[in-house]
Amino acid sequence: MLRVRSLAFFKPAFRTYATAANPHALVYLEHAGGVVDSASLSALTAAEKLGGQVTGILVGSVEEVKEVLPKAQKLKGLTGLLHASSPQYTPPLPETVSPLFEKLLSSGSPYTHVVSAHSSAAKSILPRVAAKLDVPAVSDVTSVQHDSSSDSTTFTRPIYAGNAIATVRAPSSLPFKFFTVRSTAFSAASSDGAEVEAHPVDAIDVSNLPTEHVKTELTKSDRPELGAASRVVSGGRALKDAETFKKTLEPLADVLGAAIGASRAAVDAGYADNSLQVGQTGKVVAPELYMALGISGAIQHLAGMKDSKLIVAINKDPDAPIFQVADVGLVADLYQVVPELVEKLKSQQ
Repeated sequence: MLRVRSLAFFKPAFRTYATAANPHALVYLEHAGGVVDSASLSALTAAEKLGGQVTGILVGSVEEVKEVLPKAQKLKGLTGLLHASSPQYTPPLPETVSPLFEKLLSSGSPYTHVVSAHSSAAKSILPRVAAKLDVPAVSDVTSVQHDSSSDSTTFTRPIYAGNAIATVRAPSSLPFKFFTVRSTAFSAASSDGAEVEAHPVDAIDVSNLPTEHVKTELTKSDRPELGAASRVVSGGRALKDAETFKKTLEPLADVLGAAIGASRAAVDAGYADNSLQVGQTGKVVAPELYMALGISGAIQHLAGMKDSKLIVAINKDPDAPIFQVADVGLVADLYQVVPELVEKLKSQQ
């Protein structure tokens, strides 16, 4: 992998803020169903690596915050916890949540860093707040290191679909350093920490909202969640149609206790829901085992799975690019191999 060392020199901010001598991160904790998202737990771990205080913030309706608050208070790595409740925060939209962050980061704020997972929601909220404060944001970071002597923070992040790694340094001239975290690059924070005190903050009502939330559609499944699964079985365009995709992948996923993924070609062809897409424009996964069935290995797909611990590829094309990153490769007809593999795995259970 090519490693590009590009030191980013940001323009100095003209606003002045009082900042703490030591790092103090504000971590946006996303949650659903009374549980903090696993990606946010990874963001918490990244914030802890700064070496200073870490304060989490929860937003949502009164009921949502009340349900998740006791669990969030016990997250390892937190030194403080804030929460804000409002009907407008259900769900949290950039237009409704941004004013709250701007208030928390106003003159005299103790925070030096603002951190979140690289999720769809946070990718909309954090850059918006950063722009309002006239500071840059670094996205999808895979490592973070803070130098207290120079008050600068250095990040690495993948570029060119993961074919190169950029090193970006946020200097001391920035009053706040915003960054989103690639969840697969950091372990999830545990929930066995000492309980921290929670402090409410006043919600900010926004009138004349330009955006309205219409509805949320969730794909329900008994399988492990794709982004957090330790085993993933993915299928590509070679699986012909939606029925074949299901009949081929599901028995193998069932016997392995794996999540199901798909290439962009398979999703575009209608074989699988787009929530299952793995790749640069889908989900980035790094499971212990990743099985690629009938996937050629386009750069777009490799960007989302090449950090997997063990990659197994089955494809009848010996020149398929997927074999260049696979730890185990089998040139064969997947319609013959997969049923045999399922039977052998069942016989060993």
